[in-house]
Amino acid sequence: MTLQSRDKRALAILGGALLLFLIYWIATSSSSSSSTAKAAVAPVDTIDRAEKRLAYLRATAATLDGKEAVLKQASGELTVREKGLIPGDTAEQAQAQLLQVIRRVAHQQNPPLEIRQVELGQPRTYGDAYGQVTVSTTIDCRIEDVVNFMASLSEQPEIVATDEVRFGQAQIKQKIMPVRLTISGIVARRLLPEKVVKKGLTEF
Repeated sequence: MTLQSRDKRALAILGGALLLFLIYWIATSSSSSSSTAKAAVAPVDTIDRAEKRLAYLRATAATLDGKEAVLKQASGELTVREKGLIPGDTAEQAQAQLLQVIRRVAHQQNPPLEIRQVELGQPRTYGDAYGQVTVSTTIDCRIEDVVNFMASLSEQPEIVATDEVRFGQAQIKQKIMPVRLTISGIVARRLLPEKVVKKGLTEF
């Protein structure tokens, strides 16, 4: 049996079509198996990462109580310390309060000390969270009186300190001399004028 030329062409076309179909089938089956493999691997990878994340969150939660306790303790200590801030609605009012503290301590000395002159200094920043007001006073007293007065100041509940001490000419017979004391008190930062705060920030 012999094939005519038309049959040969039909067989050739059929063979080509079968070849193309075979190539397409191989390509799609390998792609599908690859996708299936990825799908099988992906959940394992996701579960592993989720477990690591859970372990991290548990570790973070375990330290949370400790951090809260430290924060609470620090907040409590800060509240106690800030009770020593000189009160007032303005820096000038705080200076007046500081002067009252100085007069109170001077009056408690034995013998009581008399403040002769008072000079109010310019308020300034103290660190990055507070302010500082100063009062300079002149007192006629003996050396030991000055020492006792400064010691009494440091024992006050208010946060005050002696910044500067200057001694004048002593009266030899009475052992008394004029002493100029510059005393500072710590105040809330909000009491300072805006220009003082800005100047303090530029200095830092």
